Amino acid sequence: MRDLAGQTAFVTGAASGIGLGIATALSQAGVKVMLCDIEEEALKKAVADLKTRTNVDVDGVKADVSLKGELQAAADATVARYGKIHILVNNAGVGGGGVYRDWTDAGWNWVLGVNLMSVIWGFEIFGPLIEAHGEGGQIVSTASVSGLITGPSPAYDVSKYGVVALSEGMRNALAPRKIGVSVLCPGIIRTQIMTSRRNVPQRFAGAVGKPPPAEGRRAEFIKALQERINNGIDPLYVGELVREAIENDWPYIFTDTEHEQFIDQRFAAIKQGFDRIRRRTPRR
Repeated sequence: MRDLAGQTAFVTGAASGIGLGIATALSQAGVKVMLCDIEEEALKKAVADLKTRTNVDVDGVKADVSLKGELQAAADATVARYGKIHILVNNAGVGGGGVYRDWTDAGWNWVLGVNLMSVIWGFEIFGPLIEAHGEGGQIVSTASVSGLITGPSPAYDVSKYGVVALSEGMRNALAPRKIGVSVLCPGIIRTQIMTSRRNVPQRFAGAVGKPPPAEGRRAEFIKALQERINNGIDPLYVGELVREAIENDWPYIFTDTEHEQFIDQRFAAIKQGFDRIRRRTPRR
């Protein structure tokens, strides 16, 4: 258990949803927080609201984290503002990318850029900054239960599987450097993930492909999913879980047990693959 009061955190995708929930929980624990988001007006509002609700020093910086240069500039601004960074939360994420036979290169590039490449660059840019002061720290990256079991969106699933794999590997690599690594795999949370296309960068405008027509069974699925998200877990609760995870260096952070059986089924199927080979007599 470590005391977070007085430390500094950088949180991406912090203007709403899970990112804002994490920023709120950390600020309430006495952490100075730099909120980062691509939506400038929402970011300004989130920072202003946090300032009125806490006595902690919070600020905001606009950045498209799918562009390495903008993420580096945001890191530089945070160091200039606070001097040190102890906690990195790679949270920014988008849904989409298209389904089989409807996806586009631009759609894949957009989703992988935000969901995975920004996490890779987060470790690359912020890791040395946390190392530099020698006080230790934590890196939390938001994946999804879709990082352990596949859903209907291939690009999203691939990006989140990548975040899980990267986090597991970097936990071993950074532990000797006094940096803990956690991966957050949330379930159905009350966020704006279904309207991610509002933030498609201009360089991808018109190229990510249109979502398939919401007709028939697909329309029913989308409606049901949106209703579940509207009634999903409170992002503030997720923020409290992440705060506790940082204090105790949890490797995995889950928000609920709804998908546990499906994850168990996946690993059982993997185990069956080994069992089939175990029963064979190797050829000589």
